[in-house]
Amino acid sequence: MTSEKRGTFGRIGIWSSALHGSRTDDAGRGAIAEAVAELEELGYGTLWIGGSPSVEDAAALVTATRTITVATGILSIWDHSAGDVAARIAAIAPGARGRFVLGLGVSHGPMVPQYSKPYSAMVTYLDALDAATPPVGPGHRVLAALGPRMLKLSTDRALGAHPYLVTAEHTAEARAALGPDALLAPELSVVLDTDVDRARTTARNMLAMYLRLPNYTDNLLRLGFAENDFDGGGSARLLDALFALGDTARVKARTREYLDAGADHVALQILTADEGGSGLPRAEWRELAGAFAGEL
Repeated sequence: MTSEKRGTFGRIGIWSSALHGSRTDDAGRGAIAEAVAELEELGYGTLWIGGSPSVEDAAALVTATRTITVATGILSIWDHSAGDVAARIAAIAPGARGRFVLGLGVSHGPMVPQYSKPYSAMVTYLDALDAATPPVGPGHRVLAALGPRMLKLSTDRALGAHPYLVTAEHTAEARAALGPDALLAPELSVVLDTDVDRARTTARNMLAMYLRLPNYTDNLLRLGFAENDFDGGGSARLLDALFALGDTARVKARTREYLDAGADHVALQILTADEGGSGLPRAEWRELAGAFAGEL
């Protein structure tokens, strides 16, 4: 991947499951459009639409912005056929289509009744995207990847990888597996709260669901955590490794750990005590943009 292509992602992006226009009413879609316009103005490099979005969700944000990259983070291959995805991408206005990146993932067995042979299913899906008219080739997609095989596939068949819920140590391992040229854009969840106990409670409220999914727990076990680190929504050791908890200086330091470990781009997900990751935390987005001034 060229350095020019890497640069389209910027160093810092925003990951949010609240950016689904298809999940809300007209007023909600208007609020999303206002929020993404401000995120673009603040200077963030990429918007990652979390929570199994569709191409339509991304197309709406591409239309509502002018320069920012928009990516699905992550579209499930079980929910959308490759042919339909390719057709819907082709329907995005040509002048805006270049700012869209298709993030793809295999989701999780407990969430997908038809889940089977996820690696083979992803290969077949990528083959279908390559064969579509027009194709959605490697230069327009990234893969959700945690383990070695999917990371290798991210290098061979995509721009690179978008790992979710990972440590800085995993980022270093992922960079080694991907090689120097592939994009590495991990997600990092953030709680802007200097009360450590309260911040950890907010993080646990989000993390508890993911600790029921073997893809994540298996990856954490590979990284050296133990089964008892998953008890009660996550041990302090696990939370401190997976999240950025504290003030903006702490968030900047944690983000730097991921960048120093080999990430090209870090997608920040803001969690708040009242909404988890489900709202539009515009005040926090502004605060972080100010803290990262000149670095976005």
